[in-house]
Order: sequence, then structure tokens, then C-alpha cells
Amino acid sequence: MRRTPILAIAITLCLFGVSPAVANSNKLTWRGCGTGPDDETGNALAAADAQCAEVAVPLDYRHPDGRTIKIAIARRAATAPSKGTLVVNVGGPEASRQGVNLFLDRSPALADQYDVVGIDPRFFGLSAPLECGWRTDRYLRSAQYASPTRAAFADSVAVARELAAQCAPYREVLPHASTRNIARDMDRVRAALGVPKLSYFGTSYGTYLGAVYLQMFPANADRFVLDSSHAPDNYGPRWTRETALPDAAALADWAEWASTHTPGLGAATINHIAATLKRHPIQVGTQEVTESMLPGLLLTVDDEDKSYADFSADVRVYRDAAKGLPVTPTPRQEERFALYNLTEVVPAFGFSATIANQCADRAAPRDPNVYYRDIQAHLAEEPLYGPLARDISPCTFWPTSPVEPPTTISSNHPVLMLAASNDPVLPYAGQQDMHHALRGSRLVTLASTYRHGVYRVSPCVDAAVTRYLTTGALPPTDQTCTP
Repeated sequence: MRRTPILAIAITLCLFGVSPAVANSNKLTWRGCGTGPDDETGNALAAADAQCAEVAVPLDYRHPDGRTIKIAIARRAATAPSKGTLVVNVGGPEASRQGVNLFLDRSPALADQYDVVGIDPRFFGLSAPLECGWRTDRYLRSAQYASPTRAAFADSVAVARELAAQCAPYREVLPHASTRNIARDMDRVRAALGVPKLSYFGTSYGTYLGAVYLQMFPANADRFVLDSSHAPDNYGPRWTRETALPDAAALADWAEWASTHTPGLGAATINHIAATLKRHPIQVGTQEVTESMLPGLLLTVDDEDKSYADFSADVRVYRDAAKGLPVTPTPRQEERFALYNLTEVVPAFGFSATIANQCADRAAPRDPNVYYRDIQAHLAEEPLYGPLARDISPCTFWPTSPVEPPTTISSNHPVLMLAASNDPVLPYAGQQDMHHALRGSRLVTLASTYRHGVYRVSPCVDAAVTRYLTTGALPPTDQTCTP
């Protein structure tokens, strides 16, 4: 899923094992992470010998003595001589205390050398969660349906307006959902932990947060790793505008793979499905699939054989349905359709907080016609994904505006950047732009790869991360790895 991770991870608050001296000096109240048998995140953290705590921060940093909110954190102490504190952000944005477990699972030897910390960003997870009462089906109608026609665009406008109106009662907190404030919170966590500097590992949105932190608190930053970076200057309501062509390239890569691995599927299959949907919806089990749904259903994220095989099974179902044949959805399709039709509000998904964060970071055009004209102007070049990537969002009708300008990224701090040459989620050109803005960075590129997130994919990439986090030494020059 492109605009938000809909299979969000459950929410709890935790912080890992810390010595009594540190706890007392920073007045943090440490406790166990698990809160009950249904607390998946907390229990996983507890199983990793974690402890949990909260850090009070200002809601509005312009008024530091005013209203406060509590930021939930999780920490697992180093088991070897510690090289410092490493904050792990899993992206999203979403609740990120589980970043501790993710790093432990992926890199146990490295994790043992750091006090690993996960933080639920403000308004996510257990950090003063924001929920505007958005039904899952309505939000996904906004985030996952495209606007290829004027009628579909009118529906998108109506849903975006509806979602924004539901957040109006929370206008006192909405302007404070920005990445700049999340970075400030992260520095408050650093101070509460009593450490002079933070090291950091961020993926996807976490790369932008890491870059903002470097810009705002350069003296408090140590070793920073950014995996699959945002461009330095576009995160906000319209960050997906540049993704249509990379998405199309990833789909073409699958089609080439399918031509040799799954005979009967390929680019012609996609064209047939798309042409059919322009004429009429198709029936997939009990689900009616429309033209507006197709781009979201055909997003690919990685080029592993298993992922492409699963994707092929989905495409085969759409192909047969387009022929008018009765079909049974794959388990993945059933799961997707169940979410598309879910009328419940699920706070764990963090939909409201995700959009609040984007709207607080950058202002969106307030005229709906700007978006439709943008779609139409690029339709010839981006026929499938453009009407999704350039679609309107609730930020168009948001009840508040950003209270700060966006952060200008420009830093000499040493940074290790990781990227896939054909990232379908965040275009490689934008990642190169971030590399240039972070002038002290080295970029390790995994070549000929359609993937978002490259750590623990290639031994070559992993070796660069291990060397940097272990010794602080960056590669002497930018580096290219092969899969």
C-alpha cells in the first residue's frame, strides 16, 4: 500500500533495559512492556528483555511551558560494551516502538552493541494517539482509489472533504503533527535518556525524519543510516506525484519476469484488464472491481520470485474475471477486499495521524481542479498510475495550515544511505537528490533491483552497514552492489 501501511502493527508502549543509575538520573519510570495477552507489540518487546517508559514533551514547542503530551518509547540495553544509543524508525509514518524488535531480528550482533530504542511518533501508537473516526473503507477509498475520469475524481473530492471535516474537532492539535515536532520529540527522548548523541536507522519516511533531525540537531547526531530515502523537498500531501513512472517500470519488470515464469501473463494481460475496466467493472468473487481500483491493486513493492509469483496469481484472477469467467479471489485479494469494505474505525492503522503529519509538513493546493488538471496533463505519459499518484487528498480541505515552513535539508554530517536503483515507492532520482543535500553522505546502491528497503537483502549492502555502525567508517566513495 502506497500512502499508508494498512497492515499496521499493534500498539503498546515500552522501553528497554536500562541501568538504575540512568533511569534515576533522567526520572524515567521504567516498566515491563506487555500489558496483556492481546498486546502483541508489548509482549514481543518484553520477550526481548525490553522495558518501557514515557517522555513528556510540549504539544506546541512555541509554548514549551504549555500543554504536554506523552511519547511512548521502548529500549533494549546493549549486551556487549555499548557503542551508544540507536533509534530505529520503521517508516510509515507509523508507531515505531517495534523497531527495536525489527532491528534485533535482522541484526542481532549489531543490536547487542547498542542500546536500541523505538519511539511511537506523536499521535501514533501510544503517543497521544490521534483518531478522527475515519472508517477504514472511507480512508482507503481516498488513499487507494484513483481518479481516471471526471466522475471518479468527483467521488475522490467528496471523500477527501468528508475525511477532513471529521478531523475539524481536533484542530487544536493538528498543526503540531509535523515531522519537525517529531524530530524535537526525538531529541527530548535523547535528553531524557541522558545521552549526548543519538545514532539512527530509518527506513522510508524514517529517512526524512532522520534528515530533519540532522538539520535541526546536528550536534546531537552520531551514526545515521537512511534506507530508501525520500527526496529532500517534497514530503507532504503530494509526495506521491513522482511515483507513477517508477510504479510503471516495476510493473514492466514483473511482466518481463512473468513472460518466462508464468506463461500466458505479461504486459498484454495488464492491457486487456485495463481496457475491460474502462468499459465496465469486473466481478472477483463477491467484489466488484472498478477502473479506479486497478492502479492500487497493481502496485508492486519488490522483485523477489515469491512476491512476483504471488502477484502473478492475483493478475491471473483479474485476467479471467475480465474474460467474464467466474473466479475465486486469492487469499491476498480476499484480505485486500476485506479492508476495502471494512466499515470499522481501526485506531491501530494510524490513518488520521498519517494524513495529519503530511498536512502539517507542507501546505496543499486548496483548489480541487489543480489535482484534476495535473492528472490530465500527465495522463498520456502515466495512463495507469498517474490518476492515483496525483490524486487529491484530505489536506486540500484540512481545517488547519502548517505553522512552520518545510525544513531545508543541507548538511555535511556523515551519513550512510542505502538505495535500490529501481525503487518503486520512492524514485531513485529523489534519493540521489537527498544524497546531494546530505553532502557528507555515502550512497550504497543495490543495482538492477525493484525494491523498497534494501538492508538485509544483499551481503554487500549489509557489510557497509555493519562496518559503519561498528567502526563509524563510511565507504570511501559511493558504492554499487549487485543483488
